[in-house]
Amino acid sequence: MTKVGPLEGVYPAEAYHQDYLTLHPNQPYIAYNDIPTGREPEEDFRGELYIEKPTLVSSAKVTN
Repeated sequence: MTKVGPLEGVYPAEAYHQDYLTLHPNQPYIAYNDIPTGREPEEDFRGELYIEKPTLVSSAKVTN
């Protein structure tokens, strides 16, 4: 049974999950689901959300 209630907190994922695509580009799941399709990234993200260099979790600043 699933309990539905107020959110009690948000917790970061374990360290081995952080920056997974960047650190494991040849994993089958990544290669199949996340590697670009050959289209221009701007087509997928309509230009306004596309950034050339990813922001890695390991280099992000904590804001809370």
